Formats: sequence, structure tokens, C-alpha cells
Amino acid sequence: MLVACLVCGIGLLPWLSRTDPALTVLRARSADRDPTPETLRAIRDQLGLDDGPLVLLGRWLGGLLHGDAGTSWVSGAHVLPGVVQALGVSLLLMAGALVVAAGTAAAVCARTLRLGARGRLAGRRPGGTATAVLAALPEFLVASVLASLIGVQLGWLPALGWYGPQWMVLPSLALGLPAGAVLGRMLDDLLPGAFAEPWAMATAARGVPPKSVARQAVRRCVPGLLPNLALFVVGLTGGSVAVEQIFDIPGLGRLTLHAALAQDLPALQTGTLALVLLAATAGILARLTARLLIGPALRDGALQSLHRPRPPAPRTLPLLYGGLLAAVIGFGLPRDPLALDTLARLRAPSPEHPFGTDALGRDILARISHGALTTLGTALAVSAAALVTGLLLGLLPRLSGPLTDTLSAVPPVLSGLLVTGVLGSGPWTPALAVAVVAWSPLAVHTSSLLRQERSTTHLTATRALGAGRWYLLRHELLPAVLPPVARHALLRLPGIALNLAALGFLGLGAQPPSPEWGLLLAENQPYAERAPWAVLFPAAVLALLGALAVTAAGGVRLPRRRKRPTGPAQPPADRLVTAPQRQRDRPGARLTPVPASQTEEP
Repeated sequence: MLVACLVCGIGLLPWLSRTDPALTVLRARSADRDPTPETLRAIRDQLGLDDGPLVLLGRWLGGLLHGDAGTSWVSGAHVLPGVVQALGVSLLLMAGALVVAAGTAAAVCARTLRLGARGRLAGRRPGGTATAVLAALPEFLVASVLASLIGVQLGWLPALGWYGPQWMVLPSLALGLPAGAVLGRMLDDLLPGAFAEPWAMATAARGVPPKSVARQAVRRCVPGLLPNLALFVVGLTGGSVAVEQIFDIPGLGRLTLHAALAQDLPALQTGTLALVLLAATAGILARLTARLLIGPALRDGALQSLHRPRPPAPRTLPLLYGGLLAAVIGFGLPRDPLALDTLARLRAPSPEHPFGTDALGRDILARISHGALTTLGTALAVSAAALVTGLLLGLLPRLSGPLTDTLSAVPPVLSGLLVTGVLGSGPWTPALAVAVVAWSPLAVHTSSLLRQERSTTHLTATRALGAGRWYLLRHELLPAVLPPVARHALLRLPGIALNLAALGFLGLGAQPPSPEWGLLLAENQPYAERAPWAVLFPAAVLALLGALAVTAAGGVRLPRRRKRPTGPAQPPADRLVTAPQRQRDRPGARLTPVPASQTEEP
């Protein structure tokens, strides 16, 4: 049903956007051709636009059942072979990016694995500043730097095209490094709980090699990350539009973007359907693999909670990064971000212009500062909305599961086009487009943690003592699930800002002369070789935002929880009370132990 609604919404895109589909197709075919009424009438007759969107959708669906996805409105070629070929390219690029992401995640977790396998993890404070910087780098910026430096200047690897294994190295690095940094941080958040479980202590006491202990700890934590890994797979396949644009890769994301811009409905619907099927397949495989890795412990309620009290995070680093970010913004606010000086084009940093100038002679510091008010405010609002929505829907996995499987297949670029087509362009259009899909990773994370937390031994014992559903939710499940999901949301904050920046980079967000960060990077990217400061300083501010988000996320901890007995001994007698007297008076009634907090007098 959701897939049908999505495909139908795409089929209505030209009519929802209140534009003439014939004019859009004509411009995509030949931008120089004069749009005369006769020409537009011929295109309408050729494509059958006068029959209406429902008839066109019915024809496309009828042909799809027979293995025919129609012909492209722009090129006239059959759609299905092109989509299959583009999907193969994107899957190959995704595989390379996953290899890079796995290596990056291993490097991020190396210290925790080394200390935890040797029993020296107690009191370790969460770090990850370098990870934050890596995760905050925009994919299109990493791609631009790699293409210009390694591909063009040094000539070590090819930078354009897709003709063999050498051509996939640079785009795989551009996609895999930020994704691996985020996955590594999430895995690093779970590993301390795995090393604190009884099996890890027992294996260490029996002299099991540290490498085996570390390998089993990763195996214990992977099921909680598999659903998010499935989202990364889909995102790397269809959401890598900017990287495919820079490296000129004929992938599915680029094909879908071009089809959406040209309103080529057969190609757009077929590409989106391929992404949805890929998302559904990845989600099903992730859930099945998680069940196989956990085994019968998930069914029997024999798991240990991975989320334990964390050591206090250092407070100096968030204050330091926040102070630096505030200083940069405050120092540039008095400057005019729109003042032009054609005699000062692309000037290097100087006392007059600390961050240099752009191609029009505008002060980059001023534009960064004034753009921060919009970019950061919007990113914070979208992140807060995504956190609340993700938590609420994640607590209802039967409802959120089909939604996440469908929405995870929609790249932010396509979401931006759909939102723009329905609501029109405006200052909040990029925020709505990102918010539509930003909650799904948090909902998936919540559902995954909730599924494992419900199967823990302490929750089974608390339920056996008579605790009800609301008591378990408020006092057991939410305290265990909320902190890691909140930390995940903070880790996603730079990614939210980057998605907004990517929309601006592709021309779907803010329009000139707005100083929004994505548009700022897009405007200065062509001058990266001649004036690298025009790109490096905005990227450095984005990295500073990532460092602030990650170090602040380290301070989100579990509240103090009542210590539970670790052995098979019975709970203390003073913590148990019997059922009310009127229940004992009933014939055949039995004593039911319940938590004292539910029956004590206030």
C-alpha cells in the first residue's frame, strides 16, 4: 500500500507541481528549441498527457506486469534495461563504499576493542573528536577534494567515468568514510556493555585470547546495528547523487535525479520502485540475520542489557567546540554577507577578510556566520522533530516497520523534489524534505534496541514480580532506549545539516544570494583549486559542528538505576509485598508478588 502511494505520488508530480509536463520534457530534450504551441501539442499527443495521470499510471503498471516499464519521455529508449544497468553500477559502488565503511568503523572502535578484550575498559570516557570531524565532512566535498587532488593534480587515480575497478576507488572513499564514521560511533557506544556481560568476564578469566573476545563482542553488538546498516546500504545506493554527479558515474541515484528534473515519469517511477524493492530486501535480510546471530536468547528472554551506566563525559570539549563555533559566528555577524567587491575576488585570508573572499568578492566569514543562523536553526529543529517521531514510531515496530522500509528508499533529493512539487519552493521546503526521511534511522534504532531490551533477564524478572506494561515502559525500557537513541540523534545532527547542504549543492534548497552553507559550498566548489580557502573554511565549520555534536552526545547517559542481584539469589524480602488483602480473601486466590513501588502508601 505504501509503495503504491509513493509510486502514485511520483506519477502525479508534474500535475502537483503545477507545471506543463510537455514544456519540461521539451527543455530536457532540447533546451534551445522554441516552445511553440504546435511543438507542445505534438509532445502531449506523443506522450498521451491529455489522458490524465491516472491513465498514464495504469498503462505503466500494466506494462510492468509484462516486464515492460515503458520508454523514456526524453530519450525514447526502453526504461527497464537502463534502470537495471544503473542499479548494477550503484550496487557495485555500494559494495566498495561498504568495504571502506567497514575499515573506517574498525579504526574507530579499535581502541575500545583493544581495551575491552583485555579487561581495561573500566572508566574509559567516550571520545571521538576525529570521528566527528570525519563524519561531518560532506560527501560531495570529500568527492571534490579527492577528484581534484588525487585524480587531477597528482594523477594517481582516474576521476571521471566508470570503466573499471580503478574508477570506483575515489567515489567509494567519498561515500564510505563518513558512513563508516557514523557506524563506528554507534558500535563503539554498544561495545562497553558487551564487554561487561558475564560471558566476557568468564572467557577472560579462562585465558581466552583477546582477539576471540573482541570478535565475540562485535558479534554480540552487530544485531543492534544491522537495521541501520540496511538503511546505509540503501542510502549509499540511491542517495549518492552528488558523488555520482561529480565523478560522472551512471548510477541509479543520478538516473533518478535526472528523471525527476526532466519529469520523465517512466524512468522516475521505475528507478524509485527499484530503490523500494532494494530497501525492503535489505530490511528483511537485516532482521533475519539479527535473529540468526542472537539465536534462541531473543525468544527465551536470556539476553543481558547492553546499555549500562556510562562514565561521565568530559565537559571541557563541548564547551571548547561550542565556544569556537559561537566565536566564529559572532565575529562574522557584524559583517555584510551580500556586499560585493569585484576588485577583491578570491583573495586569500587577511586581517580585512579573515576567511578570504569568494568569486564575487564577498566576505566568506560573513556568509558563514549569517548562513549559520539558518542552517543550524533548521538542522536543530529537524533533528528534534526526527528524534520525537523516531522514538514514538519506534515503540510501535509493527506500524513503523513498513514505513521505514519504504521511506528509507527515498533519497533526500527525491524527497525534496516531491515536497517542492506539492508545496512549492520556499524557505522551509528543504527542511520538510529532510524531515520526511530523517526520523526513519532513529525509529529503526529504537525498534532494534527495544526488541533486545524486552528479551533481557532483568526485564523478565521484573515482569514476573507483577510489573505492568506502563511500569516496564517508564522505568525499564525508556531509560535503556532513550539515551542511546538521543546520542544517535546528536550524531545525526551534522548529517541533517549535510542533507540540507546537499539540497543546496544540487540547486534544490536555498537560492542565491542566500548564505546557506550548502549553497556556499556549491558556489565555491568550482574554485577549490585556485582558492581552497573558499571551500576549506566552510568545511571546517561543518567539522566543528560535528565535533560539538559528538562530544555533547557523550554526555547523554543512563540515569542511576537500582542495583539488581547478579546471582541466582532471591530478591530481598523488603522489596516484595503481597497482593491486596481482598485478593487473598478470595477462594482459590494465590499470592502474587509485585514491586513495592506500586503498593506503598505515598
